[in-house]
Amino acid sequence: MDKMEVYDCIIVGSGPSGLGAATTLISRDPKGKILILEKNLVSTGGLRNDCKMNFTYPIGFPLEYWTQEEADLYLDKTIKDLKPDFMEKNNVSIYTKRAEKLGVTLLNVRQTHLGTDGGLELIEELTEGLKKRGVDISVKEEMLSVDEKKRSIVTDKRELGYKNLIIAPGRQGFRFLQKIMDSLGVPYMDHIVDIGIRLETKVEHYPIVKDYYDPKFLFPDKVRTFCTNSGSAYVVKEKYLTAQGDVYYSVNGHAFSDRRKTNGLVNLALLKTVTLSEPLASGQLFAEMLGRQAMLMGGGKPLMQRVGDFRLGKRSKRESFNNDLYDFKPTLEGASPGDISLAVPARILRTLWKSLKYLDTIVPGILHPSTIMYYPEIKLYANKPGFQNRSFQVKPHIYMIGDGAGTSRGITGAWASGIRAAVGVLEKS
Repeated sequence: MDKMEVYDCIIVGSGPSGLGAATTLISRDPKGKILILEKNLVSTGGLRNDCKMNFTYPIGFPLEYWTQEEADLYLDKTIKDLKPDFMEKNNVSIYTKRAEKLGVTLLNVRQTHLGTDGGLELIEELTEGLKKRGVDISVKEEMLSVDEKKRSIVTDKRELGYKNLIIAPGRQGFRFLQKIMDSLGVPYMDHIVDIGIRLETKVEHYPIVKDYYDPKFLFPDKVRTFCTNSGSAYVVKEKYLTAQGDVYYSVNGHAFSDRRKTNGLVNLALLKTVTLSEPLASGQLFAEMLGRQAMLMGGGKPLMQRVGDFRLGKRSKRESFNNDLYDFKPTLEGASPGDISLAVPARILRTLWKSLKYLDTIVPGILHPSTIMYYPEIKLYANKPGFQNRSFQVKPHIYMIGDGAGTSRGITGAWASGIRAAVGVLEKS
């Protein structure tokens, strides 16, 4: 029987949190034996999808885990690792003053945008750099379980030993992480979910993106704009499975780098944070319920509706989505015309629509009749493990980080949480 291979640290997931951890570990201990496991062929998540990065607290840093002092410290380290080229912003004060009159906040955030194509190039650069420094990276290999007593994990290919284990799933690893926490007896909370819509319109109807690539507006009632894309921008759908194996889709947005020809469109999410309490205290189950309901209404597809039809209180039909009736065709053709008001909970829809009217006052045009509203856009950030220390340790020698573990909300926060966990590993070693 072959002897089980043992690593100083096994990192599960090659997203920004996993890469940030590996970069820190190998920089401080060049002789360390490190393995990154990735179940896909290439890193997924934010680095691969649009690769938009924000470098200003509190964007991407959940306040329950990060003080500004901590975030700023690790942001400096993240900047040194990723070497971003910050984008120029203009006329921010004008939009800020308009927003303040309505009780809305516009955050002034340092940003960089590589696009989906640029993100893939960055992933290759980062992973090749780690390989050259001695880090093993195994793709198409999925972790299945962990044995805390043996300090080993089982993958779909082999059994591996670890001295330290960093589990770094992204948002799509939400359910996987819950399975692992249940097996280890790690307490966690799952009671927060973001529910919203994605808007798509012509850049001329949301011209702020010419001055500020991804403007971050915070509205009353815990509503915010999120993940704005312009230039060569597209709406996409992401596949999720419920506990029963049912499929539902959440929409998302991405854009290619400025090397690609522009399509003149912009898309952005408008999300409301919902905090649940008893008797229904699972954000995941709530999201699954809403996602399945939307699929029922859309014949297994996300819903889309023109603002003009919504205002008239009627559903959109297939003929609503052509260049003759309105200005542009939807970039997500795999969506069903319909009436989102039949699928979005009324209380959530009211607050989203109120925020949209605020936004249309600040940046006139977003509520043009041609603007498309896609539903659902659901973000599951809400796994909150019971951490034992500030290094995101959940058990001796086991750490959980990234968007799936609730320690971050985006690329830079995830990378910073990877650094923080790696520092904890090194300090204990």
